Formats: sequence, structure tokens, C-alpha cells
Amino acid sequence: MSTVGTATRKTARKAKGDGHLRRAEILEAAERIFVAEGYEGATIRKIADEVGVSSTALYMHFDDKACILHEIVEGVLQQLLVRNAECAALKLDPVVRLRMILEGYMRWGLEHPYAYQLVYCDRGPVSQAPAPPSDLSHQCYEHFAGVVREIAAQGRLRTGAGDSAAQALWMACHGVVALLISRPAFEWADSDELMQITLDGMLHGLVAD
Repeated sequence: MSTVGTATRKTARKAKGDGHLRRAEILEAAERIFVAEGYEGATIRKIADEVGVSSTALYMHFDDKACILHEIVEGVLQQLLVRNAECAALKLDPVVRLRMILEGYMRWGLEHPYAYQLVYCDRGPVSQAPAPPSDLSHQCYEHFAGVVREIAAQGRLRTGAGDSAAQALWMACHGVVALLISRPAFEWADSDELMQITLDGMLHGLVAD
């Protein structure tokens, strides 16, 4: 369902002289720390320990934890942007493409719960973190909204206009992701089933065949 609360996996300290770490390795370790402990709880020392290097070695790659978090968020938003752009460009019925985008969005949010909260929730310890790259987030939305506008232009919306329908669909999917992430102790049904029921209910109610 969600990876929030997952314990960090501490790796063995790398032997001296092993060479420079790839930035990706640091980013992966840092995201585990941010998910488990939040922005304020994460420290350069903890991230370095998770990777298995000294804090000094980590500073060779990043100036501070804000830079690390910014790169993590930019990276995951770039993933979402690529997914949305690919789905929007497919030569398929726009309703099929819309469903693919919305399902991909929810799965992406559950795969990256801390980054999701930083970009789309901005509450709790997340509010102390640096602002996410808003341009990437806007581009992600525009690919999605563009498909909804196609459906509206075809006269297939039962209610609302292209923009209001897009916003309502996004709000509903956001609610699914945000609740699964923020309430992990609740006895939720299977997340795949919840996503499919949400999509079936929204699209069957909003779009005329």
C-alpha cells in the first residue's frame, strides 16, 4: 500500500578507497530516511550512515539535505511527467488514456509517499522542506488536463467543463493517495481494488459512452 513508516536499511560502511559514490545511491538512501523520519528528522549524518560513507564524503556530492531532497522530488516528478506525456500521446480513445494517466498518478504517489506529500500535501514535517519544482508539477497536470479537454471537446462529459472535470478527477485521486499514505493503520481494502473502484465510479459517472 504505502511505504510510509518503513524502517531504513542501514548498509555497511564502504571500505576506504572504494571511489566516489554514484549520486543515485545517495538519493535512494536519502529517500528512505526522509520517508521514515521526515525532513526535520533526516540528517546528513543519518543519510551518510545509511549509504555507508562519512558525512564528508557525502558533502562532495551535495551541499546540504535541502539539495538532496530537491533532487529527489525533481527526479520523481520527472518520472510522472514522462508517464503522463507518453500516455497522452498514445493513439487511443481519450477516456482510455485518461484512465491510464490517473491510475499511473495514484501508483506513482504510493511508490513515492514522502515526495508526494511534499509536492501535493505540504503538511506536518513536510512544510519545513524546500519548495518543490512547480513547473514540472504544472507540466504533469497539463498533460492530464489536456486529455480531459479532448473528451469535453467531443461532447462526452455528462457534467462540468474540461477544466472543472479535470480538477474534480484529480481531487478524487489525490484523496485516495493521501489517505492511504497518511492513515496506514486503517484497515484499508486492497489498494489496487480501491483504485479501480475509484476510476470506475468517476469515469462511468462523468463520461458518456
